[in-house]
Amino acid sequence: MLNQITADMKEAMKAGDKPRLNVIRMLRAALKDKEIAAGEALSTDDVIAVVGRLIKQRKDSATQYSDADRQDLADKELAEIEVLNVYMPAQMDEAAITQAVSEAIAASGASGMKDMGKVMGQLKALQGQADMGLVSAQVKALLQA
Repeated sequence: MLNQITADMKEAMKAGDKPRLNVIRMLRAALKDKEIAAGEALSTDDVIAVVGRLIKQRKDSATQYSDADRQDLADKELAEIEVLNVYMPAQMDEAAITQAVSEAIAASGASGMKDMGKVMGQLKALQGQADMGLVSAQVKALLQA
């Protein structure tokens, strides 16, 4: 995956695509910081976690900019998300998330909100494949029902 990011950066340089190039450079810097902090080469899961964190930051910023009536800045953040989404695995749809949540609740024997941590622990593997906020909301809804 790191090779793909480097290749995409070179391609963006050659094409003169400055917005895309800036996002990829920012991603490479974040990955390098994570690699230095870890003291070892990053795995694919580590790269996906970093990309996911950057996407979440951009979503939060876009929401704040929209709330402040700064649509120009919100659009810039949303464009950055589109560039970063290329490096994420295919996202699960809502039906697949609901099925995974139901299976995790059944497997853990959860009976109420006190067991939410147990269920979320089993669903940790979905990170990068699903919006964990949506997963959490579905777990709450099913445990409260």
